[in-house]
Amino acid sequence: MSQPATSIQVSLQITKESLETGLRGVPVGYCTTSQVEADKGLFYVGNPVEAISDRDPEDVIYLLLYKRWPSAEDRHEFDQLIKDRQHLDPSVAFALKVLPRKGHPMKWMLTALSVMGMVNPTKDYRRQAIDLIAQIPVAVAAIFRIREGWGDPIPPREDLGYMENFVYMLGIPGHTPAQDARLVKLMRPFHITHLDHGGGNLSTFTGKAIASGKADMYEAMVGAMAALAGPLHGKANQECLEFIQDCVGRLGPTFEAADVEKMLRDKLAKKEVVYGFGHAVLRVEDPRARVLRQVGEQLCPNDTNFKMVKLLAEVGPKVLKENPKISDPHPNVDSASGSLLMACGLSNPEYYTVLFGLSRVVGIAAQIVYERCEARGGKGTPIIRPKYYFAATGTAKGEAEITGSG
Repeated sequence: MSQPATSIQVSLQITKESLETGLRGVPVGYCTTSQVEADKGLFYVGNPVEAISDRDPEDVIYLLLYKRWPSAEDRHEFDQLIKDRQHLDPSVAFALKVLPRKGHPMKWMLTALSVMGMVNPTKDYRRQAIDLIAQIPVAVAAIFRIREGWGDPIPPREDLGYMENFVYMLGIPGHTPAQDARLVKLMRPFHITHLDHGGGNLSTFTGKAIASGKADMYEAMVGAMAALAGPLHGKANQECLEFIQDCVGRLGPTFEAADVEKMLRDKLAKKEVVYGFGHAVLRVEDPRARVLRQVGEQLCPNDTNFKMVKLLAEVGPKVLKENPKISDPHPNVDSASGSLLMACGLSNPEYYTVLFGLSRVVGIAAQIVYERCEARGGKGTPIIRPKYYFAATGTAKGEAEITGSG
């Protein structure tokens, strides 16, 4: 695929106020997989994510990779391709077994990705994208099992779907088949809603920037997942769960909307952080939050944490809208994900960012393939090299004269 045919006119005035703002709003390229529209939501190749969240994950992965829905024949071939490439080299599990248990699971994920790159040294980005997508569920399941002391990794099966296989490979001790089935029902939409999120989020941009120097897919993904590990990015789902648990702890096991509203006002009056609301781009409720709440209604409607999630979604926007400084008072995807994961048997929140990464690897890989193999008529995008102005320590911000537009 060459440069998208979309006609875009860009006029950007660079001022002192533009600097040290995290490049927010600065256009740098095209994203062919997804877009985030402030007043509409998240779309995958033009499809509202809310409308496709009940599809097979394999269908949506195919859509992001090839920009069209698979035919029955396409799907059969793709499933076989994933099965053929899903087996991890034994050195990955060997490396994981010598890591310190106290190390955060995201650091384990970085190690797994690095070793996977050592045993898959090809520079073929398309090939590495498929290999990585096929093997990342196997690697993440191995991280769970080895770090938690559940036993050796469980090899993938040939007869299971993408998320069904992941839950099988987890082999959660004491889980019944019914509990595994419930976790699968959560992980399918969880996976889809976390696959991609435009081209400019920190982890995606970091991965593409690293790949722009011709680093391979695995090197780029190590950097992307390191970016995801930060508390302002992928770790937000864990912090939202802790916030929900704190709210429940304050009110006890029974509470009503009025109780939650009063508690929320008390928190704001004390200038405490309210997690699970707001978004860098969206100015409407995150459709992924609605998807996950609908799943929660099916799987764990009476779970205490989930009841808190629902009531916060009900009363939170009204309270937050009263503050004119808050541009987006609506729930985001992190508001519900951690509570649902815990309710469905994944009780250690340290792993929630790893589960986010398990999904986001797909979208980042697809975007790297575009930028390295398809952009600019197949030449690929140039190496990332933004401009910085010199400012001596202690001088006022923006002392340099800045002019120009583009």
